[in-house]
Amino acid sequence: MELRHLRYFLAVAEERHFGRAAARLHMAQPPLSQQIRQLESELGVQLLNRNTRRVELTEAGTAYLDRVRAVLSAVDDAGEVARRIAAGLQGRLSVGCVGSATYSLLPAVARRLREELPGVEVAFRGEMLGAQQVAALQRRDIDVALLRPPVDDPGITVRTLRSDALIVALPDGHPLTARTRLDVIDLRDEDFVIHAERDSAMYGTVRRLCDRAGFQPRIRHEVVETSTLVTFVAADLGLAIVPEPVAHLGVPGATYRPLTDPTARIDLALAVRSGEDSPVIAQATRVLTQLAAT
Repeated sequence: MELRHLRYFLAVAEERHFGRAAARLHMAQPPLSQQIRQLESELGVQLLNRNTRRVELTEAGTAYLDRVRAVLSAVDDAGEVARRIAAGLQGRLSVGCVGSATYSLLPAVARRLREELPGVEVAFRGEMLGAQQVAALQRRDIDVALLRPPVDDPGITVRTLRSDALIVALPDGHPLTARTRLDVIDLRDEDFVIHAERDSAMYGTVRRLCDRAGFQPRIRHEVVETSTLVTFVAADLGLAIVPEPVAHLGVPGATYRPLTDPTARIDLALAVRSGEDSPVIAQATRVLTQLAAT
């Protein structure tokens, strides 16, 4: 028995006529009649009562028809699922986000993925620093990372999505808030709150900015999470240089000012495992790249 036999039987059972069933199947009537008789012979039961005008289902045929419909429906569903998975339109995806991307980009990412990949179940992990994301990619805990370069790992492929301006986060009422823009040198006598060196690309970026301005930052507090960093600033424990999207966090007590240096920027990149061949990850990469471009 083959699936075609079931489809032949379904057509005859629904049309109640061999001629109409043959036309529906785009085949001649005699071969169709022969195939149905072979099916009955294999089953050992009569499925149809035939006369010159009409075909009727036997009681066994009626019961068989219900199950044939279920089988063919399951086969069609299985094929559709396989095609969707192969196209990256169905499956699961885990996305890790660096803190500043969590606040600004994640809402748009979640919305766009739902719109374009409704069959993909997406989980997000926010407030992840670069080293954590690389380790999570290697462990396959996440599939895609939105992080701040550099990434020094040949097993990870990185694609720059955009470049974010760096700004200064200040406690409300700080004297420097009286200015509309700040030079890095203006921060030389201030206490800094900064991301922990071992975990964040921002640590090296801030140190390089200060070195270029001719001073070493006076680091008073090192933190892991960006939300904690801004909370420390709001508590008047120091100021911080942060990517512009951090302002979207909206922590009360923190004020932001742009830097005059147009080169004071940091990239946001998309990272995946090198050689990754998952269709879902390929679709997600496409969506995220298009979103970042807009």
